[in-house]
Amino acid sequence: MKLSRLLLLLLTTIIIAGCSATTTIDEYRPTGEAIALNEDDRIVLLGRRDAGHYETDREFISCVGEKMKGGDIRVLPEQEFIDAIYPWFEPRTAPKGLLRLKRLMQDGSIKDEVNKLSIRYLVWLDGSTETLDSGGSMSCAIGPGGGGCFGFAQWDKLSVYEAIVWDLQDLTEKGRLRVDSEGTSYLIGAVAPIPFLTPVKSDACASLGNQLKGFFTVQSNAEQ
Repeated sequence: MKLSRLLLLLLTTIIIAGCSATTTIDEYRPTGEAIALNEDDRIVLLGRRDAGHYETDREFISCVGEKMKGGDIRVLPEQEFIDAIYPWFEPRTAPKGLLRLKRLMQDGSIKDEVNKLSIRYLVWLDGSTETLDSGGSMSCAIGPGGGGCFGFAQWDKLSVYEAIVWDLQDLTEKGRLRVDSEGTSYLIGAVAPIPFLTPVKSDACASLGNQLKGFFTVQSNAEQ
């Protein structure tokens, strides 16, 4: 019994040490410089969606927006923007490229609404978190003397997200970011199941949000 507990403790220690995500970030900016943002300007983050069969996680978009706040950067909530410009940024009608965006912004009512909301930059977010592989086995049983779960399972998860920054004033692309976060989670069955989860999605959110925040430099109106 003592040997089993020692092995469990050793296995748990090894797994905890390995429960960290590996995250990489690729960045592209045509000018290589920070994007100027007036203190009255706002940014909106939108998830890529295709009606009915594909949707970038709204929770992830909100998370990135929260990470970007601070340093005088003003982020407009996604749903508030969609409702204000309805129906032009719904999944069936939202522009998927700059050419479509330019045609859309030729509509005076849409452009007026964007200006009224003080939105200077639109950031498209596209991506997902997926389980790549899994292994091991877990069994649980209940008997007269009690019950429990025994076994070991693991699974690999990968979060891949891309952000594209569009300038709604001159209708150009200002930069791109891609984040890849990968890690392995574990479940140990030792009477009660003990999970050790690697936060690949939250790491991807923090990395993307902080990197996007560094994309912009805010200038006060007095400096204009």
